Amino acid sequence: MTISIGNDHAGTEYKNAIVKHLKAKGHTINNYGTDSNDSVDYPDFVHPVAKDVAAKKVDFGIIICGSGNGANMTANKHQEVRSALCWTKEITTLARQHNDANILSIPARYTAVQQAIGMVDAFLETAFEGGRHQKRVDKIPAEH
Repeated sequence: MTISIGNDHAGTEYKNAIVKHLKAKGHTINNYGTDSNDSVDYPDFVHPVAKDVAAKKVDFGIIICGSGNGANMTANKHQEVRSALCWTKEITTLARQHNDANILSIPARYTAVQQAIGMVDAFLETAFEGGRHQKRVDKIPAEH
């Protein structure tokens, strides 16, 4: 699986742990995140992930910032992106099952690293259920 990941300064530790975990599982990672704890602007690191996902260059995206909100809002400006802000494995699983989320947004300041890794695993291992959920997902994009 190929996954793009992006983070701001609040998510550097998380990104490093997630990338190590995913590479150990054999996944290919496009790393757009900062490697510094110096303050940066999250959109600069989220837009490349969202572009990869929207263009179907990757299977999924992972984005990380302090609250997860800014990164999530940025990603969801892209057509074909369904980014889900998640803080538990249960919410993560539902985001995949019911909403066909293709980007996981992690709030670094409200989750622990191991919790975030568990969410990433749940996200990547959970399939979209389709069925009654498909018609709802089809209604998500805004009209042009």
